[in-house]
Amino acid sequence: MAFEGLTDKLNKVFSKLRGKGRVSESDVREAMREVRLALLEADVNYKVVKDFVKSATERCVGADVLESLTPAQQIIKIVNQELTALMGGSHVKLNTAGRPPTVVMIVGLQGSGKTTNGAKLAGLMKKQGKRPLLAACDVYRPAAIKQLEVVGGQLGVPVFERGQGDPVKIASEAVEHAKRHGNDMVLIDTAGRLHIDQELMDELKAIKAAVAPHEILLVVDAMTGQDAVNAAQAFDGALDISGVLMSKLDGDARGGAALSVRAVTGKPIRFAGVGEKLDAIEPFHPERMASRILGMGDMLTLIEKAEQTLDAKKASEMEKRLRQNKFTLTDFYEQFGQLRSMGSLTDIAGMLPGVDKRMLASVDEKAMARTEAIIQSMTPRERDNPEILNSPRKRRIAKGSGVRVEDVNKLLKQFDMMKQLAKQLSSGRIPKGLKGRLPGF
Repeated sequence: MAFEGLTDKLNKVFSKLRGKGRVSESDVREAMREVRLALLEADVNYKVVKDFVKSATERCVGADVLESLTPAQQIIKIVNQELTALMGGSHVKLNTAGRPPTVVMIVGLQGSGKTTNGAKLAGLMKKQGKRPLLAACDVYRPAAIKQLEVVGGQLGVPVFERGQGDPVKIASEAVEHAKRHGNDMVLIDTAGRLHIDQELMDELKAIKAAVAPHEILLVVDAMTGQDAVNAAQAFDGALDISGVLMSKLDGDARGGAALSVRAVTGKPIRFAGVGEKLDAIEPFHPERMASRILGMGDMLTLIEKAEQTLDAKKASEMEKRLRQNKFTLTDFYEQFGQLRSMGSLTDIAGMLPGVDKRMLASVDEKAMARTEAIIQSMTPRERDNPEILNSPRKRRIAKGSGVRVEDVNKLLKQFDMMKQLAKQLSSGRIPKGLKGRLPGF
C-alpha cells in the first residue's frame, strides 16, 4: 500500500513525542528533522519537503503548542493540517458544461494506465448518473482501440471509434455524436508516448483547440515517483491541465508523487486508481489521505465503499437471521462475497483508525479464499445443517477444497463460536469464554 513506509516512520517520530510529558523547542526541531528525512525517503520533491518542514516547524514551536497539556497531539494535528494543505486541501470536483456534453481529455505517457483509468473514470461517472461516451483517439498504439472497446463493454459504456484515422477529427466527431445521442459526457482517450515529444504535444494541442475540453486530466503512475511530477510539469506547461488522475496508488509506491504534484504544478489530484478492477477508482480527498498517512484511518472512504458495494437489504436480513440463530454457512458465504467486493482486507483494515501495522502484516488474504473453497465444497444441505458433517463428509470436503480436515473443523468451530457470540450479544451479554477467542473474524 502506498505511504506504508512513510506512515511507519512518522508513527515512530510521534511515538517519541507522546512519551514526553512536556515538549521543548529542541524536541520539536529534532522531530521535524526526522519528518524531513522520512519525506525525502518517500521520494517527495526536495523543495516541497523544505517548505513543508519550515511551515510545520514554525507552527509547532508556538507557545500555544509547547505550553499545551497535550503538545504531542497538537503537533500531530498541525502536521495533519500541513499534509492536507500540501495535497490541495479538499477534493476538487469535475467541472460540468452548462450545455452538455462535458468534454474531458485524458492525457498521459504510455504505460501510465491512461486508457484503463480513463475507462474507470467513465464507469464512475455512470454510477453517478451520467451517460458517458468514450472516444478512441489513440490511433497509434497497437490494440489501443480494441482495449478501450473491451473495458468499455465491461463497464457498459459506449465507445466511439473511427479506426486509425485523424485523432483530431475523431475527437470532434465524438462530441457531435454525443450531442445527437444524449451522452452528457465525452472522455477522449488520447495517444501517449514513451517520452514527451513535440509531435505528441502538437497533436494534443490540436485536439484541445478542436473540442475545447472542460477538463484535461493527466494520468500519472504513482510508482514512477518524481518522474510523475516531471511529466505533470511538462504536460501542464504545454496544455494547462486541470488536474491529475494518479494510477497505482494502491501499490508499493513510496507516495512522493502524490505529495509533490500539487505543490509543484499547482494542479490538484482529482482521482486515484486503487486497484486493477474496473471499479477501483475513487475521488482523491487530501484530508482523508493525510489522515491515512498519519495512521489515523479513513472511516469516510470505508463507509462510502460499504454503501457502494454492500446490499443494505440483504445485510439487514442477514442480521435478523443471525439474531434468530438461523444463520447458515450459505449466509456466511454470501457475507464473504460482499466483503471481498470492497477490496483487500489489508486495505480495509488500513482505513480503520488505530489499527496496528503489525496486525495488517498478519492479515492472510488466502485464508478467506480457503474458507470460501471449503464452503463451496459442501452440498446445500450440509451448508444449512453443518451438524450432519461426520468424518467421511469432512474428508470429502477437505479433498474437494484442497485443505486438511483440521481446516474444515477449524472453520466449523469458528462458525459455531460466532453464532454463540451473536446470540449472547442479542441478549446484551458477552460470554467470558468467547471474549477475544474469535481468530480470523
